Amino acid sequence: MNVDRALRIIAGAFVVLSVLLGMYVHPYFLWFTVFVGANLFQSGFSNWCPMMTFLRKAGVRG
Repeated sequence: MNVDRALRIIAGAFVVLSVLLGMYVHPYFLWFTVFVGANLFQSGFSNWCPMMTFLRKAGVRG
């Protein structure tokens, strides 16, 4: 698995998890969804995301 594919899987999981937590635990968890979305938005322009650094250090292929 490459970094881009792993990044999309993790971002999707974070969005689903934060929406479920926002629905069933507390609405403030939806701010995490906003954070993930904003991060994906900026990575579309800069081609860099903080999670990519973690994935590369964890040994995910580039």
